[in-house]
Amino acid sequence: MSIPLAAALTAFGLFGGVLLLVEIGRRVGIRRLATDGEGARAGAGAVEGAVFGLLGLLIAFTFTGAAARFDARRQLITEEANDIGTAWLRLDLLPAGAQPPLRESFRRYLDARLEVYQKLPDLEAAMAALTRSVALQGEIWTQAVATCREGSSPATMLLLPALNQMIDITTTRTMAGKMHPPFIIFAMLVVLTLVGGLFAGYGMAGAKQRSWVHMLGFAFVMAAGVYIIIDLEYPRLGLIRVQAADQVLVELRQSMK
Repeated sequence: MSIPLAAALTAFGLFGGVLLLVEIGRRVGIRRLATDGEGARAGAGAVEGAVFGLLGLLIAFTFTGAAARFDARRQLITEEANDIGTAWLRLDLLPAGAQPPLRESFRRYLDARLEVYQKLPDLEAAMAALTRSVALQGEIWTQAVATCREGSSPATMLLLPALNQMIDITTTRTMAGKMHPPFIIFAMLVVLTLVGGLFAGYGMAGAKQRSWVHMLGFAFVMAAGVYIIIDLEYPRLGLIRVQAADQVLVELRQSMK
């Protein structure tokens, strides 16, 4: 199952589950009030405070982490553009006759790098593009080393480190895209949200009639919050995208005349 579909199903299921548990909690609370009166609320505030406090902490933790990783991924796009741009400019240090093949390899390499992320969420196509980009890295490195051996030391001292950094950033970006919290964190978030719905319904037991505004509002807000956290954690796969950050690579490719 794809991540966007799983996130959507989780949100819809959570909305229905929270709404159901709010109603169950309300009915349980009504029965307790009927049999125990004011004693039905004894100690409930402490339990509710602990549950909702933990739920708020977990939401803050997962959202902050997802937002930080989202910003880090955008920053890495800029870093890769800078690394490729620097290596491209340092090709000027090579003999004029050796530059055209390397520049053409650079163009194909950047096309492949762009394709890796443009193909998402088609993981198979993205991995194929990643494989091509890795092969082009080896081709560029081999060509550059052979040319530097025949040329001057300034080219070797400046170009090869730039190429090495250009290659390293791809591994950094790939690993950054795979860094996510353990699944148990999201499972705990869902469970705590459902438990929170149960206690919220219990707290509404004192009202004579159901407050649909509060019930639906609570269920919607919690489901939407969890969905946004998951969507932010997996950009390019859902509604939240980082394509705007890719524009710096697109502009770099357009400048490679």
